[in-house]
Amino acid sequence: MDYSEKWGRDVDEAVKLALEDLKVSIDEVDVTVLEEPSRGFFGIGSKLALVRVEKKKKEEPEPEQPAPVYEAPVAEPVKETVKEEARPKQNKEKKNRQKATKENKTKKPELSVLREEPEEELTVLEDHKAITFLREVIKEMGLDCEVSGKMGKETIYLNIQGKDSGTIIGKRGQTLDSIQYLVSLVVNKDQNKYTRVVVDAENYRAKRERTLEALAYRLATKVSKSRRPVKLEPMNPYERKVIHATLQNHPHVTTRSEGEDPYRRVIIELK
Repeated sequence: MDYSEKWGRDVDEAVKLALEDLKVSIDEVDVTVLEEPSRGFFGIGSKLALVRVEKKKKEEPEPEQPAPVYEAPVAEPVKETVKEEARPKQNKEKKNRQKATKENKTKKPELSVLREEPEEELTVLEDHKAITFLREVIKEMGLDCEVSGKMGKETIYLNIQGKDSGTIIGKRGQTLDSIQYLVSLVVNKDQNKYTRVVVDAENYRAKRERTLEALAYRLATKVSKSRRPVKLEPMNPYERKVIHATLQNHPHVTTRSEGEDPYRRVIIELK
């Protein structure tokens, strides 16, 4: 075994567990911190530390392998002597692949937390317990932010704006997710019908979605070239959904999830 990934209450504990697993000393390995520990917000969303400890070794360059491509069936075999005729065909196929990749990247995921309902079908929330509770939480945190909201058929959309919105978002949106969870509990308490709650701050959700899309395409290209699967870091259900939706029509790779929440992660692999 050349590497080990371990969880721990802090980075030191995770590294210690990995070293014991590999039976090596700290001088013989490279340590990569994959996830920093977090206490969460009100005890919600706390996370353990995750490290990858890998034995040091000399890097040996691997021969690059071309990504798998779709080729149309050839009616007649092409003679090796006709090199000049084959070259234009190869260039054309290359351009077609580049065009297909570009078109695929322009597609938006069908599942978007911000656009499941058209804007014109939403109504403005003037007085609602979701807004009241969220304002109280922000006040108790000592932050300067404004809250507005809109209501769809089955979803409440709350938006936070202000100079302290960065604090509301937290690292990778962890604080925002925790606040969203609390507001959802308040809204759905003693209710027969479940109402979905989406809490956003300074369009963070949309920006995060674009970041995840770019990550998905980049890793899909890596998998296509290396022909090896890639495991992403643990993500919440929404972020995993963005990855799946982004690559659902990719010609070369497919996605799946493994593990249990909160450590469930997406795996990208060849079809």
